[in-house]
Amino acid sequence: MKSPEQLRSEQTEAAALSILINFPAAFDDVSDRLRPEHFTNDDNRAIYAELCSQMAAGKGVDTITLVEALDGVVPPDVLLGVSSYNDHSPRGIARHVQTLVDTFKARQLHGMSYKLAELAFDDGPIQDRIDKAQAEVAKLDDAEQTDDWVDAHTAAIKHLDLLDARQSGAIKGIATGLTDLDEMLHGGMYRGNLVVIGARPAMGKTALAMTVGLNVARDYCVGFLSMEMPHSDVRDRQAAILSRAAIGFIKRPAQGLDYDRIVDGVEKAKTLRWFVSDKSGLNIMQLRSKARALKRRQNLDVLIVDYIGLMSGMDSKQPRAYQIEEISRGLKGLAKDLDIVVVCLAQVNRGGVERVGQVPGLQDLRDSGAIEQDADVVAFIHRPIEAHPELGANFQNFALLRLAKNRQGRTGDVNLFYHGQYTCFESWAGPAPQKGIGSQSKGFE
Repeated sequence: MKSPEQLRSEQTEAAALSILINFPAAFDDVSDRLRPEHFTNDDNRAIYAELCSQMAAGKGVDTITLVEALDGVVPPDVLLGVSSYNDHSPRGIARHVQTLVDTFKARQLHGMSYKLAELAFDDGPIQDRIDKAQAEVAKLDDAEQTDDWVDAHTAAIKHLDLLDARQSGAIKGIATGLTDLDEMLHGGMYRGNLVVIGARPAMGKTALAMTVGLNVARDYCVGFLSMEMPHSDVRDRQAAILSRAAIGFIKRPAQGLDYDRIVDGVEKAKTLRWFVSDKSGLNIMQLRSKARALKRRQNLDVLIVDYIGLMSGMDSKQPRAYQIEEISRGLKGLAKDLDIVVVCLAQVNRGGVERVGQVPGLQDLRDSGAIEQDADVVAFIHRPIEAHPELGANFQNFALLRLAKNRQGRTGDVNLFYHGQYTCFESWAGPAPQKGIGSQSKGFE
């Protein structure tokens, strides 16, 4: 006969499983905390393990697929009972998961009590025994589940494997499609990195981000979180970049839009793994949930956030600088946890805006110095013609991208060609323009 504690535990397990089966979107919020070993009931453990397997495969999950997959392992009537236990609302999943994790740790604590008792009566220095006891208890902490201390020789051997992988091309940077920038970044952007692009208004932050994103989307999965522009505006720019059609004609087709170009752009879009969301005002937990879902479903490689100033803090009563620090730290953690590149756009503060003749610097990042600290790469885009219209036609398409911080490489300037009518950037050929001296760019393929 089961004890009251066992019955309560199994009821909580059934409630959690029922929510995850009937509301699969809740899986992304708890999958990093809930593991099969947290379940005491064998059937429930098997159901959750299979649920994780199907979600990881991107197939989605429902009662029918679980019944088919667990045929001969879990009786159908048991699975149907679990599925219908709490199928009316996803509310409460976080509480159920926390209860299961806490109960699991309590069982572990009880299980190691005999080890602590042995240490209490063992021979040997008391401090050694206390250290061993603390080590046992520390295993209950999720942050201490794995030993991440690595000795120098082991690290050197692992690094040789890493070098071999780089040599063979198994591990490489994610190329932006802008040749000089990729060279500065030693082959492109690297997973686990937070890349920040800052600029004054109307300098082309979004255009640069979309240029890079659409280039990358040919070979990788890119998510673009457009908190500033609605879907319709993003689609306008996407059409301009892919079709090489002027944005003005796209906005007003009757003025002379070449529809053949638009059709060509549609054909190009077929090959791209480019996903857009225009949900605004997200906090870091909501953004993390959306990123995890795209990672699971489409194997996300690069996430572009446009832009950090439009994100919300978890606590709106906190100072804005504190909220931005929370967000930037969360974005860096997200890049590492999901093994992706996070590209985040940022406005510069008022001081940077007032110095219209100069390229902004790290000190100009708006609201918080935490962005500078957390980012692996910080770049600022600047178009001199905007500040000095008298520079003339030679500077009409010239843009300067200044790498002010590059944790794993050198800093410096990259010259770019800006196509305002297509809202995109490309590599610049030759030296930077000067007054009275012509300039050129690499043509479109």
